[in-house]
Order: sequence, then C-alpha cells, then structure tokens
Amino acid sequence: PAGVCLDNHTTDPGFLLLGFSDHPCLPSVCFTVFLIIYLMVLIGNSLIVLITVMDSSLHNPMYFFLRNLSFLEICYTSTTLPKMLVAFLTGDGRISFLGCAAQLYFLTMLGSTECLLLAAMAYDRYIAICDPLRYSLIMNGGFCIRLVVGAWMAIVPVQVGQTYQVFTLPFCASRDLHHFFCDVPPLLELACADTFCNQVTLHIIILVAAVLPFSMIVISYTKIIRAILKMPSVLSRHKAFSTCSSHLGIVTLFYGSAMLVYFKRRSRDSADTDKYLALFYTIVTPMFNPVIYSLRNKEVRIALRRLLWRKVSPHCSN
Repeated sequence: PAGVCLDNHTTDPGFLLLGFSDHPCLPSVCFTVFLIIYLMVLIGNSLIVLITVMDSSLHNPMYFFLRNLSFLEICYTSTTLPKMLVAFLTGDGRISFLGCAAQLYFLTMLGSTECLLLAAMAYDRYIAICDPLRYSLIMNGGFCIRLVVGAWMAIVPVQVGQTYQVFTLPFCASRDLHHFFCDVPPLLELACADTFCNQVTLHIIILVAAVLPFSMIVISYTKIIRAILKMPSVLSRHKAFSTCSSHLGIVTLFYGSAMLVYFKRRSRDSADTDKYLALFYTIVTPMFNPVIYSLRNKEVRIALRRLLWRKVSPHCSN
C-alpha cells in the first residue's frame, strides 16, 4: 500500500522511473531519438571546447566562459540521458536508492552552476558593451577564473545538504517516479512524512541559485540594451547585439522551461507537462547550445573552418 513506509537504511528497493512508459512511443524509436540527441550534445559541445582551446583568437573571457558552459552541458546531460537510453533499450526503469541520490545531487548541482555561469557571461557582455575601455582591466584572467571556480564550487555544500535532507525522508511503499530522472518535487510526493521543511529549503535554493542570477542577467541586459540604443550607427548596434544574442537565446531556453516547472503549482494533472518541460532545460538546451553559438557567432564559425582545414590540409598535401 502507498501509505506504508520503508526504512531507507535497512532496505534498498530503489525507485522506478516511469519516464515515458505511459505514452505510445516505441522503445526502439525513443532510444534512437534520444541517442541522436545525446551524440549531438557530446559532439557539438566537445567541438566548442576544442575550438576555444586550440584557436588563439578565441582566448578571451567570452569564450572562456563558453568553454566552461559547453563542458557543463556535457556533464549535465550525462546525468540523465545514459540512464534513459538504458531504460528504453532494456525496458527496465529501475534505479537504486544511492543511484537516485547521486543523480539528484549532480543534476541540481550542475543546474545551479549553469545559472551562475550564465550570470557571469551576462556580466562579461555588460562590461564589454557598457565599459569597453576598462574591459581588459576588469575581466582579467584571474577574475574570470575566480568567477568560474565560484560558479562550480559555491553551490556544492548547498546541494549536498538538500540531497541529504531529501533522502533521509521515509518513502512510501510505492516507489514509482512519474519522471525520467530523480528530481526533488516528484521525490517529495513519495515521502511518508511532512515535507514542509524540504519545500522551504527547495524554494530558498531556487531563490539563491536561480532567481538571483536571473535578476543579475535581467539587470545586465537592461543596461546593455540602453547602451546599444545610444550607439550612433546601425552597424555598431548590430555588431554589439550580435555578441549577446547567442547567450540571450540560451538563457531564454534554459530559464523559460525551468521556471515553468519549478514556479507553477504542481499537481497530478501537470506531471506529464512537467516531464516535457524538463526536457528543455536538461536536454534540449544543451543540444542547442553549440548550434546557437556556431550559427549566430561569426568568430566561432571561422575558428571551426580553420580547425577543419588543419585536419584536411595534411591529407591534401600528401
């Protein structure tokens, strides 16, 4: 029965990730689609990392942040997609108690880190456009490294605490998670105890790790837009905005879907909607990150052509 509690420490029944098992999707079709998406994420973001490391023209703060974002996207999708692929291939959506805890921790930690990285990238664009004469002085190598290290490390103890708080709850006999990965809201629905403290903790973390960085992004872009509108020529305005448009697209995709999941009232009827929205900030955004930056950014396209030419030219000379 659903109301019966199980001791998390003496037994490990794990959880069952129902994912999309209640939808008329052939496992082979789902496996193929998500495998293609995963390969696109791995190849596209790895190319961004490789290009920004190897091409000296991209050794500046903007691409330093982009390199870290692309690496983060690879890690982010790797916390969920491999397990989904195995479930589609084998039809077994079971995940162990510790496996679920690890997935929750890395998912929330990397998601929070992405929020902070996106805020750092917005600040970089703000300085570049609104204070260009002091850009090199402010966005020096040491400061950029501190921003990135802070983004990666600041949230670690917070998410360790939240993961511990969630997984010390007593869970009911029903371990069916109506999701394709372990996330806080669906896990709290399975708890056989009062989850008020967990809900408060979740909203505080969202406020600190997501809302505050988003507020910084909004403030930065408000000032950026004002500065761009004051530029004398259409060409200079277009050039300035083109350096921001890729980042703005990623912010819109990531925050738009995440906010719809975490800020609307959750109900049984909204479980399916939440799953599909979660696809955007965990899978679709990482997939589109390299596409948006390569299509919208001339410097990345030129660097990619140079990299490909280096690979092809030795063979041509032979």
